[in-house]
Amino acid sequence: MKQLCIMLVLAVLLIAQNGKGEKIMTEKVHKSAAEWQTCLTPEEYRILREKGTERAFTGKYYHHKEDGNYICAACENELFSSETKYDSGSGWPSFSAAIAEGKINYKEDNSLGMLRIEIFCAKCDSHLGHLFDDGPQPTGKRYCVNSISLDFNKAK
Repeated sequence: MKQLCIMLVLAVLLIAQNGKGEKIMTEKVHKSAAEWQTCLTPEEYRILREKGTERAFTGKYYHHKEDGNYICAACENELFSSETKYDSGSGWPSFSAAIAEGKINYKEDNSLGMLRIEIFCAKCDSHLGHLFDDGPQPTGKRYCVNSISLDFNKAK
């Protein structure tokens, strides 16, 4: 039953991820582990490539309030808009929607003895964080993201 619910959630996300019906295709980035290690810091590599998690309430974007877009720290793929960022109290930057459909991929994650949805960059497959169903309306989603997985482009 849980797997059926997860599949349903994933299907809904694929259909109406950002409420605009936009689908943006991105060209894949392919690098070996050695190549990723040369362009990422050890902490970035641990989180982005080995699916690590930064400590809660420590990330540079947790309290960040500027207008603009959050991009993947590994490949610069646009992921989230500041318009969907909110304070969830979780200790990590939280967003109610991706910037557009096709920018983020989803995968069932059964690690740590719990059922979650892992989110990762659709362009380079870097781990971003997890998706939960306890966010604000209208999406009801909380994209819980490691700050170290993100960079920021300030609005002009």
